[in-house]
Amino acid sequence: MGSPPGRGRSSRAYVFRAALPCLLLTALELGPAAAQSLTPDLFNPNRGGFVAPDMLPTRRTAGVPQAPSDAIPMPPDPNDDPRKRSETPAPSRIGQVPTYGLPAANGASSSGYDSLNRKRQQPKLYPGQLKPKKPAGPGSPVPPATPAAGLGPPRIAPPPSETANKAPVPPAMAGTVPGQPLRRRLKADDDAFGAVGDYAGSFLIKGGLELSTGYDTNPARLQKPIGSPVYVVAPDLLVQSDWERHALVADLRGSFSGYTNNMPATIDGLASPSPVEINRPDFTGHVDGRFDVDRDLKLTSQLRLRLATDNPGSPNVQAGLQKYPIYATYGGTFGFDQTFNRFQLAAGATIDRTAYTDSKLTDGSTFSNDDRDFNQYGGVGRFSYELKPGLKPFVEIEGDNRVHDQAADRNGYLRDSSGGYAKVGSSFEFSRILTGEISVGYSARNYVDPRLSQLVGFLTSGSLIWNASGLTTVKFNTDTQIAETTIPGSSGVLVHTYAAEVDHDFRRWLTAVGKFTYGTYDYQGQNRNDKTYSIEGNLIYKLNRNVWIKSTLRHDILDSNQPGSSSQGTVVMLGVRLQN
Repeated sequence: MGSPPGRGRSSRAYVFRAALPCLLLTALELGPAAAQSLTPDLFNPNRGGFVAPDMLPTRRTAGVPQAPSDAIPMPPDPNDDPRKRSETPAPSRIGQVPTYGLPAANGASSSGYDSLNRKRQQPKLYPGQLKPKKPAGPGSPVPPATPAAGLGPPRIAPPPSETANKAPVPPAMAGTVPGQPLRRRLKADDDAFGAVGDYAGSFLIKGGLELSTGYDTNPARLQKPIGSPVYVVAPDLLVQSDWERHALVADLRGSFSGYTNNMPATIDGLASPSPVEINRPDFTGHVDGRFDVDRDLKLTSQLRLRLATDNPGSPNVQAGLQKYPIYATYGGTFGFDQTFNRFQLAAGATIDRTAYTDSKLTDGSTFSNDDRDFNQYGGVGRFSYELKPGLKPFVEIEGDNRVHDQAADRNGYLRDSSGGYAKVGSSFEFSRILTGEISVGYSARNYVDPRLSQLVGFLTSGSLIWNASGLTTVKFNTDTQIAETTIPGSSGVLVHTYAAEVDHDFRRWLTAVGKFTYGTYDYQGQNRNDKTYSIEGNLIYKLNRNVWIKSTLRHDILDSNQPGSSSQGTVVMLGVRLQN
């Protein structure tokens, strides 16, 4: 008797569900199964081998310890045969309590500590591999970006320092010689071929001597040039104190130019039959002292000396001279320098004297130059304010009075006068690239003699140094002076001088120097104006710190509005400098 279709299917399904656990239990107790996994290649790296269900990555449970994700994989054991592993039955999970979800610190790194304060496994490091740094916490500074690593470990450069790419400082210069007491470290010498000098107590002494010879095509600066061989002897001496307080500096420089040929004298620019010796000495020296009363108050002083002759071609040169008369200007300045925060006041009193030797004429007689001797008394003050570091504008005022030994000169003019100047400018220093001082102003001088007009003029003064590069330096200088004259009817000479110089080092031991000088001489009251041009080139070869070889080529031009007073001359010199 048959059963209804629906009821028969339900009975068979019920019997199957009841018998299924019994079948599974029987299969597990019988031993190794002969059947393989349906997808043996999907999760097994050893293709074709049997993998127990618990060994599949998708069937891992939290209770089974796993290798850390950053651990180094272990190589396979050569004695391990996958087929032998298939003979081992998988462990039974009957009666085990299943674990669901993810435990604490499951996704954290395997090194350090997890949230349950359990020590994690430390990673293994390859030979030469650096230990990884701990991550920066909140508020830590952002580390600098590092370039992308190429092949091999990245090379990290050491941090820069003050001694990087520099020669080591010798112990004698650093003041750390073993067995000697410590002393103050010496300053670094920027010039590798400069004079070293010697110490006499606390004074540094540097001396030098230049010996050169050559030819001058027109030493007397005549309209019709007459040349002569020339030799020059030029000594110099620098003495500088090395004190923590106060200062004393002496800078002395001189030269003597000797000519083997005698030149004819000039009368109004024309040559006369009487010869004249044109040998000329030249000396410039000053001694500066500073006494530091305290941090803001300093007492300053200067002693100076200028020794020279009238320039060849000057209208002040007398006719019939056997040799040029020598004049000396010497004097001093005594003052103070007071600082009030950014405001600075400097003032001083000046006294100078100018004296000429007697002129020796070709006929054996002498002529007195006492009428050209005079004393000058004056004072100068400067007010400056440091607007910002490296920029200090100032105002300077000067006044003086000149009193001659003789009231009237050789032409009957009363040369006593009083005058001064006022100028404004600034000193500056911009990153050591451009340093110096420049100013402009106005000068005036009144004379006792009513026949002599007031001498007035625009004045400029300054000194600039531009370090264009590590090898090239550009210098610029300008100055204005009011000089005395013996020309009848002329109150004085207003002299403007402008000079530019370029120094370039081809090597540390080879330097080229180019100079250009332009000057104007305005003889006020006589409508005479002279212009001078000078172009000079020097090449210096430095053998060592003590011996230099120097060559000079110079061309001078005197352009005057007076007929017969213009001249030109070229000088070629070769010499050696000895210094210590």
